[in-house]
Amino acid sequence: MRNTLKIQYIKNANLRNVEDGSDVFKFINRETLRSVRDFHDKFSEYQVTPLHSLNELSKRLGVAKIWVKDESHRFGLNAFKVLGGAYAVGKYLSEKLGVDISELSFEDLKSKEIKDKLGDLTFVTATDGNHGRGIAWAANKLGQKSVVFMPKGSSILRLENIKKEGAEASITDLNYDDAVRLASQYAEENNGVLIQDSAWNGYEKIPKWIMQGYLTLIDEAMEQIRSEGYEKPTHVFLQAGVGSFAGSVLGYLISEFGNDRPITAIIEPEDAACIFKSVMVSDGTPHAVTGDMTTIMAGLACGKPSIVSWDILRDYANMYISCADKISANGMRILGSPLPADPQIISGESGAVGIGLISKILEDDSFKEIADILEINDGSKILIISTEGDTDPVGYKNIVWNGMYPSV
Repeated sequence: MRNTLKIQYIKNANLRNVEDGSDVFKFINRETLRSVRDFHDKFSEYQVTPLHSLNELSKRLGVAKIWVKDESHRFGLNAFKVLGGAYAVGKYLSEKLGVDISELSFEDLKSKEIKDKLGDLTFVTATDGNHGRGIAWAANKLGQKSVVFMPKGSSILRLENIKKEGAEASITDLNYDDAVRLASQYAEENNGVLIQDSAWNGYEKIPKWIMQGYLTLIDEAMEQIRSEGYEKPTHVFLQAGVGSFAGSVLGYLISEFGNDRPITAIIEPEDAACIFKSVMVSDGTPHAVTGDMTTIMAGLACGKPSIVSWDILRDYANMYISCADKISANGMRILGSPLPADPQIISGESGAVGIGLISKILEDDSFKEIADILEINDGSKILIISTEGDTDPVGYKNIVWNGMYPSV
């Protein structure tokens, strides 16, 4: 491990080859991808989200290409999370009905006939906002109930957006991991269905379904990149909370490209870097970060890695990075006030950290070693995924307009 101002990083010294074998392919593969894409394609709200090319920023930073996948357009919910939540709900209901999910659409599940078969259900989850809104949206579409618990410090506007989808929602006085435990307890005591993206021993099936649901996002991006005449990016930067999103995307890259996959870095906020901590301990098992985990990157403020994504991230990511909130704040400003001819992208705190980090390590000589280890050069083609838009408009304005967090 090396320590630098505002950024810490660990190079993966135990990177595995795909030939060594991996459980990834048991639940992330082409067959599953086809099922997921087909399910999402049947939504009336489904559209491929934009992949933006930041050509002027690429020139400024000395790389060949920077792409940003903009998930603020996903299903009108301003974030990607609904992809995983809706697919997991669909899988749960298809199993309950004894029907393969390929034979159902979300429209089918909304029908009175199927609702009568299913009866009344309550979907339960804990969230900082985006995941819970997706679950509430799905439950509302199905005419079912949802209960959502949020950790302390959550945005009131995110809470109100969840309530607008018909959920019973509240902000607790707990941190994220304790809110997850509360949701699990509530579901158990009230015959609810827990739809959580974090996984632990005994609770793994639904988190795997959620990870599978995220495959639509990265498969879209690869199609868009190929349509521009490129085979694949050379580098992918993935932000992580419990690691489900990052593990899903990395699992896809392993499945598609094997040992020729893009170089991948995992990014976390410094006060909630549970993947980073687990790698640093280096005993092969996931370790929790405790405390309040205070960060503007609310979607990444998770203290315990998901056990179904941990093995993927441990064995196949090239680098693990923790960084200060200022890195994300600067990324929001870069995307919101782009160089001339580059598109404007409204990216929230958890969505912009990748661009903030890239700009820092490529413009500040203090971080040159990170770029060198990752083999970033003038031929590099980098994919960033902006996982959310301004899901907290007040917070976004405070950072981008009012300079609540100074640039770095």
